[in-house]
Amino acid sequence: MRPQFAFGFIFVTVLLDSIGFGIIMPVVPQLIMDISGDTLTGAARTSGLLMFAFAGMQFVASPVLGNLSDRYGRRPVLLCSLLAMVCNYLLMGWAPTLFWLFIGRIIGGVSASTYGIAMAYVADTFAPEKRAQYFALLGAGFGLGFIIGPAIGGFLGEYGTRMPFYAAACLTAINMVYGYFILPESLKSDNRRAFSMARANPLGALNQLRKYPGVMALVLVYFTYMLGHFSLPSIWAFFTIEKFNWSPRDIGFSLSAIGVAMIIVQAFLIRRVLPIWGPTKTAVVGLVATSLSFVLYAFAPYGWMMYPIIAVGALQGFVVPSVQSIMSARVPSNAQGELQGAIGSMSGLVAILSPPFMTQLFAYFSSDESVVYFPGAPFIASAIFTLLALTLLLRTVTRQPVKERSD
Repeated sequence: MRPQFAFGFIFVTVLLDSIGFGIIMPVVPQLIMDISGDTLTGAARTSGLLMFAFAGMQFVASPVLGNLSDRYGRRPVLLCSLLAMVCNYLLMGWAPTLFWLFIGRIIGGVSASTYGIAMAYVADTFAPEKRAQYFALLGAGFGLGFIIGPAIGGFLGEYGTRMPFYAAACLTAINMVYGYFILPESLKSDNRRAFSMARANPLGALNQLRKYPGVMALVLVYFTYMLGHFSLPSIWAFFTIEKFNWSPRDIGFSLSAIGVAMIIVQAFLIRRVLPIWGPTKTAVVGLVATSLSFVLYAFAPYGWMMYPIIAVGALQGFVVPSVQSIMSARVPSNAQGELQGAIGSMSGLVAILSPPFMTQLFAYFSSDESVVYFPGAPFIASAIFTLLALTLLLRTVTRQPVKERSD
């Protein structure tokens, strides 16, 4: 099968995956308040703990599944992850208590490997010099899902907070069936390696990456950037409700706007600037724009201002494809799943640390206990993390210039 056709299959998988994820975002605050009877501030704290539970499982499961995909192929691991995601959505839609919400999110942490396996699929299929563009297209697929998903979720949320979860479960189940019948395997038999539990854990996976020059420094850049990035899924709905009194539909439309902007950047703009700037300069521009957008979000006095700021923040779409392309080019074919698993585990670690911090920060600065009322405080923290990532990237490329390798 031609690589472009195979990529089309994996693109649709990521698209449907992100639609399912985006559908639930506008209604999570209200669902938590309905189940717990708590205030918006209390629901924000609970949301942070739910993301903590999700991320803890992701941290443990991602390197295991990444290594399993290096042994048995991408396709079976991807399908099992989608099955876990279906169970997650069904449990959260049915959950009568917070306990069951947490069980759903723990199961959902296993499904978080989907995007990483898709990245490994691209690395299997395309030459190193083309990977950044296709990584960006996968990001565009995720962004397109964020156009469709939150809009649907905001609409369905008007008919009940449970409805979007059942819709997400149906879409993910369709995705799983599609993958079972259509998606081909990308990892050739001679590129597979034996499964080793010593490598299939977060510390073991990261330790393996130390033998590839410059990769660990770039992983640290990725880690620091993601610490700031996680403020968006953590507090966006809570922030816009608190400051602008937005409804689920308003939140859904705003998330769809983010998806549109990300599509433009990752499907079109990055493909034009990468050949001219190269991955390092492209990542630098993305980091600068991202830090600026966080500061603007924090101080926006009116809801309509969030939309032009979204256009600036969309340049964050430059960062991950560029950094991942540089890392991927330094790792051999039989370790691409391990690399993506380690990155997924690092994302899980970030999601353990960042969402509770961001939601607690939001809850404090939005409460009567705060010295000053400033619900945008988490965005300022995100700007600081992003600038730190920029500093680390510049330091890394200055001290150890990145040279892509063919394998």
